[in-house]
Amino acid sequence: MSNQEQAEKILEGLDPSQRRAATALEGPVRIIAGAGAGKTRTITSRIAYACAQEAWDPSRTLAVTFSVKAAGELRSRLSALGVPQAVKAATFHSAALHQLRRAWPEITDGYFPQVAEDLRPYMSRAFQQVTAQEDPDPVQLRDLLEEVGWAKVSLIAPDDYTRVCAASHRTPPAGLEPDQMSDVMEAFEREKSYHAAMDFNDILLMTCHVLEDFEEAAAIIRRSVGWLTVDEYQDVSPLQHRLLDLWLGENRSVCVVGDPAQTIYSFAGASSYYLLDFDHEFSPIAADVELGTDYRSTPQVVACANHILATSPERSDYLRLSSQRERGPKVNMMKYEDDETEAAGVVRRIQYLISRGAQAGQCAVLTRINAQQSVICQALKQAGIHYRVRTDSGWQRSITAAQLAQLDDAELLETLRGQGPGLVTVSTIHASKGLEFDHVFLVGCSEGLMPFGSPAAGPLLEEERRLMYVAVTRAADSLHISFAERKNQAGGPRRSPSRFLQG
Repeated sequence: MSNQEQAEKILEGLDPSQRRAATALEGPVRIIAGAGAGKTRTITSRIAYACAQEAWDPSRTLAVTFSVKAAGELRSRLSALGVPQAVKAATFHSAALHQLRRAWPEITDGYFPQVAEDLRPYMSRAFQQVTAQEDPDPVQLRDLLEEVGWAKVSLIAPDDYTRVCAASHRTPPAGLEPDQMSDVMEAFEREKSYHAAMDFNDILLMTCHVLEDFEEAAAIIRRSVGWLTVDEYQDVSPLQHRLLDLWLGENRSVCVVGDPAQTIYSFAGASSYYLLDFDHEFSPIAADVELGTDYRSTPQVVACANHILATSPERSDYLRLSSQRERGPKVNMMKYEDDETEAAGVVRRIQYLISRGAQAGQCAVLTRINAQQSVICQALKQAGIHYRVRTDSGWQRSITAAQLAQLDDAELLETLRGQGPGLVTVSTIHASKGLEFDHVFLVGCSEGLMPFGSPAAGPLLEEERRLMYVAVTRAADSLHISFAERKNQAGGPRRSPSRFLQG
């Protein structure tokens, strides 16, 4: 088979929009890809097509994404398309770590810092040094580490932290004043430096430092990034955007892929601004493609997803999906007396689906927060149904060196309950992003939980709206939405349905 024949075979089965994206090989390219629209198939086809046409050098081709699972999926699909192994598909941190390790001997004789197995001791000592108080409690430690992580991905140095808090009315964690938090951040960095340790975001910061200040090492890194593809671009933070700029330099061979309606990590520094502004930042762009056909979900599920976004003040930024599936069952909406009754009702429906031939592994129960999961898990356990749990572990977190060494080979966020196939997934919505299930049960859809905290109109409410949209679009065949009027039988405040379900 000739190269041209092989290239054309790669494009088989793509719809016109997907094909247009896959064949746009030069210049800046933006792909707005809705949920279930074949995003991964499109970008892997584009890379495979470019390599088959010999338009790109595989050894200088890099695709980056956010999660271990997504990076593994990219590599698997590229391999199935016959793409040379020289093409790299990795997480941001894995790619940067590889570059940093290669550059290190050229820029210093010092030891390469190790990723801290546990950042809590460094933060605890920093907190005590600044406040002269006892050890912070576990929740305070978590909040302090997350605040440091947020500042780093937002490119806010300790010296600038107090000014940023004043301008944005941000409140530091653990009862600290802004100037105290700034001092804690400085002390935390000193503690890590003393122990030759670094945290997760230091990998990106240090790689940026190499690219900015070491000309020869920067040139080597940039030569290795001839063609860049960035997945989930709506979740890029200022720090990641800075790294991408430095990777590219004057190079304009970049393709970004994302969906503004799936921006759900703004609280951790992610912003859809870079995706929406791409056509201005890289003007003129060579191609701007929208993938709005959902091949995953039934028309009923898609209609529900569109309804959630319909009243958004940011509606013009979001795609309106259309489904290519045959009609399925209507979206089921249920009201229960309390949380236990809701959990029992969900489990009965799962049992019914299984009795009709569905597999337990095709079912997922999605929650807004971790605390909702225990009552669901207890009901599944009582029914003898095996399950696995995916919890929010926080966007910023410590990570062991062993985990980092396997960054592209393991799913780090998943905790299994039970063994073997056929496990019902119980997951927070955040942790379910990028996954899909035949049957989805979205529980706790009441004001206060969805949207969480019942925020007023503004950025927080829009983030919650997008989060519900992500939850709904995880469903392929059936969607079951429910809420409980009260927390338990003892009474308590009466809950009302989520405003996102109104109208």
